[in-house]
Amino acid sequence: MTSTHHSTITPGTEDATAPDTTATAPSTDSAPKHRHSRRRFLLGGAAILGVSAAGGSAWALDRFVIDHVEVKDASAYEAANAVVTNAAQATASADEITLTDTSYTSPTTSITIGTTATGSGSDTLTYYTADITVSDATAVRSAFASNQFGLNITAKPSEIASSNSAVFAINGDYYGFRETGILIRNGTVYRDSPAREGIAFYADGHVEIYDETTTNAQALADAGVWNTLSFGPALVRDGQIVSGIDSVEVDTNFGNHSIQGQQPRTALGCIGTNHYMFVVVDGRSEGHSRGATMTELAQIMAGLGCQAAYNLDGGGSSAMYFNGSIINQPSNGGERATSDILYIAQGA
Repeated sequence: MTSTHHSTITPGTEDATAPDTTATAPSTDSAPKHRHSRRRFLLGGAAILGVSAAGGSAWALDRFVIDHVEVKDASAYEAANAVVTNAAQATASADEITLTDTSYTSPTTSITIGTTATGSGSDTLTYYTADITVSDATAVRSAFASNQFGLNITAKPSEIASSNSAVFAINGDYYGFRETGILIRNGTVYRDSPAREGIAFYADGHVEIYDETTTNAQALADAGVWNTLSFGPALVRDGQIVSGIDSVEVDTNFGNHSIQGQQPRTALGCIGTNHYMFVVVDGRSEGHSRGATMTELAQIMAGLGCQAAYNLDGGGSSAMYFNGSIINQPSNGGERATSDILYIAQGA
């Protein structure tokens, strides 16, 4: 039996880092303390593997636990260094906004939240959709944990969203667990280390899936790229499901594992210019949602009309936030801290 509760505006991971553990909120001290649960797992694994000698432990501690802040104030950095800006973006007043439990509407932005459940019993699959149209593509923004860029800096998605006055958000690509990839956020170049297939959101509202190794960050920014995500794999290209995605390995970082099987997932896609679809699939919860394979995730995205779609960090990281709270059921039983979110601010 299939029950569907999904409405649209217009017609028509598995975590690739480490096992799930619930993260606590960052401290409010001037030097925030972050709980590094997945990184502690990595250190434990290193010890089991016999890598816990002084040199190995010091390396693992430095690489996976200690915060490495490269930009202390990302907002200020973007204001000073953005190649692409959103200076023309309109801000809606309170009386111009309509907000319900499942929708947000302003003169320039429309968000419709949907929940879909298919199957029954142990085969139940539940996912959440956000159908988003904007008049200005730069309304879809990125934010980092603690407003800082670097490795191992984390916070719960709801905390990052709240600190940026977001009305809607999803978890990002957990850029802070790796040192590779092309990273452009809010029109600003942060990292230029091509490694894999990425997705680029342009300020003119179109989206492209691209090979990072054939270009560089500055060239993309100069061409008008507003945000890039570096995780993958690509799910849908030119409206067609990409073949072979159930056997893709995204990363080779120490402690990583495959992203196959039925897992909680986060994905984003583009239906048309300035028309996006964000999806979070719950998993590891019998009777509520078993999780989706990568091909099933691609089928969901294609079925929602996406011409291009891309997989983001999943597993316990998968989270969708709307109107003040997380609306899906993360597999940890609560949110897990992550590096970054994509969001739309209240008033956009």
